[in-house]
Amino acid sequence: MNDSTVTLPWLVVRQDDNGNRYRVGRYATRDEAEETVGSLQSHGHQQLYWVERLEER
Repeated sequence: MNDSTVTLPWLVVRQDDNGNRYRVGRYATRDEAEETVGSLQSHGHQQLYWVERLEER
């Protein structure tokens, strides 16, 4: 398996105070994505962060 075939189905999404949403990153496992959310929230950011799974096509 090479890098072009690696699946990263888990997204971390950020929503700012104006309701704009941004992808923060993509991850291979939900645990990795949840760790990123925890890290961002521990820094006192006021934005909302959550994990979503991408739908396969």
